Amino acid sequence: MKENILITKSIDFGARIVKLHRHLTKTKHEAVLSKQILRSGTSIGANINEAQYGNSKADFIAKLHIALKETAETEYWLLILQKSDYLDEPEAHSLLHDCIEIKRILIASINTAKESK
Repeated sequence: MKENILITKSIDFGARIVKLHRHLTKTKHEAVLSKQILRSGTSIGANINEAQYGNSKADFIAKLHIALKETAETEYWLLILQKSDYLDEPEAHSLLHDCIEIKRILIASINTAKESK
């Protein structure tokens, strides 16, 4: 079976977000922002995975759209964490890079799915 790069990348990203949440709560004693990014950052992969089992092409596209919205929200929280000095520049850049890469793949996947309707 061929590897689904979007699922793989979203799982890896979700794991990084879980580790970030742990770091923020234990070392920075930050609870509110860390919970927000935990929810949106792990929701990306959950919706991508759920899309794979959609009962129609429209359902598949709808789930990918939800995942896309979650990437936008996660990107927002990462920028807030960076600008409020909870994340240093290299860590923020790395996480933002991965988030934007997933967002680009999602956009391409949605467009491809819409074209093949």
